[in-house]
Amino acid sequence: MTHTSDETPKTLYAKIVDAHTVKRIDAQTVLLYCDAHFANEYTSPQAFAGLGERGVPVAVPDAHLCVVDHIIPSEDVTPRVIHDHASLVQAETLEANCRKYGIDAFYGPNDPDQGVEHVLMDEQGLVRPGMVVICGDSHTTTHGALGALGFGIGTSEIEHILATQTLVYRLAGTMRIRINGQLPAGSTAKDLVLTVLRKTSARGALGLVVEYCGSAVEALPMEGRLTLCNLTVEAGARGALIAPDEKALDWVKAHALGLSDEDFAAMAAYAKTLHSDPGAHFDREVELDAASVTPMTTWGTSPDQAAAIDEPIPDPESFTDPIAREAARRGLAYQGLEPGRPMAGTAIEHVFIGSCTNARISDLRAAAAVLKGRRVAKGVRAQVMPGSMRVRREAEAEGLDRIFKEAGFEWRKSGCTLCLAMNGDILGDGVRCASTTNRNFEGRQGRGARTHLVSPETAAASAVTGVITDPRTLERL
Repeated sequence: MTHTSDETPKTLYAKIVDAHTVKRIDAQTVLLYCDAHFANEYTSPQAFAGLGERGVPVAVPDAHLCVVDHIIPSEDVTPRVIHDHASLVQAETLEANCRKYGIDAFYGPNDPDQGVEHVLMDEQGLVRPGMVVICGDSHTTTHGALGALGFGIGTSEIEHILATQTLVYRLAGTMRIRINGQLPAGSTAKDLVLTVLRKTSARGALGLVVEYCGSAVEALPMEGRLTLCNLTVEAGARGALIAPDEKALDWVKAHALGLSDEDFAAMAAYAKTLHSDPGAHFDREVELDAASVTPMTTWGTSPDQAAAIDEPIPDPESFTDPIAREAARRGLAYQGLEPGRPMAGTAIEHVFIGSCTNARISDLRAAAAVLKGRRVAKGVRAQVMPGSMRVRREAEAEGLDRIFKEAGFEWRKSGCTLCLAMNGDILGDGVRCASTTNRNFEGRQGRGARTHLVSPETAAASAVTGVITDPRTLERL
């Protein structure tokens, strides 16, 4: 898009918001049209109940997708049965609400295309460049990888979107993170985003929409970009965006079956306008050299409390910010770790490969490549949960399931499960887990459980050795 000298240069974020603004309410608030909303059984029941109490219909039923993913069990059995009564009620309620309000896109426990919502939406080509997509889940930032503005909302907002297809939206500030250079061999998108979080802090993007740019971002495959945007919310971001390019368009074309050539051409032409103009103002700018990124893991109880696997855990007293200092003290106490020693060699009892962060087919391929011909260490329980049933079938067609099983991993079905310790997938007190998930909060995977966020490759290498392991060192061990 070109603009004359009297036009103010716009950020990508501003362009998307402007294109979706139905009405400006005040200087900081707009009524925002939302292209797509997806809901799970966990955060939507009260919103549907609110519609029922007021006798209000769903305004645009085909703009909503509902999936059972948070409370679903992951055991490799057919059919899947939800044994927990409260969880079963949630799943049945969501299905009943979809029938009542004419929402056809419902993915229940035994639907062949069931999956974690943030995996399912993209793999079906339902997210397109320039869209506004929302969900009652904070990791909706994932979809910014496709040049869409995605963000999480609360229950009252879900009710509003169901009733009006719009949202009363407070405008965010902006932040640009430029990442140039080349990721070294053995470093992944997960390692990159953990490096970003360490640099920016858990409050570094608070209230801002982050736009990623730079040669390293352009070089990332789409699934790596999804991981990058997924975890950006852990810096406090209200959104994450990457300007759509040919990779994004190719992804949509490959996954949006039924999209006509005419519609695709129109989308591609629009996508070319979706970039920040030269000279556009950002409230904060950060630069990072991808060449400095090495395999990472978290040592504390916040995703920004991360370090290279072979790097000494920092001393809490080294933090000048008093909030960060106290958080470091508490994090190390909870994790039972001491500063000054590296995370490498820390014994683990569990490995989990799954979640909306790292459970797509490329993640499973990467982990399987590490595991092939190897076995899980004695005393370690290892689980892999594909991000969707489609991913699971694709992995099985490639023989990845056999590699996981032969290595000693449990081959499970898709769901959020151990990412947030739901429906039976819960770690015991003190169990230390190398996990490909997005949050390592206190009690996140079970009361007293100790979570360390890693890439799929690091998770696989750690499963084999029984300790946190840099996957690049595995051949030498």
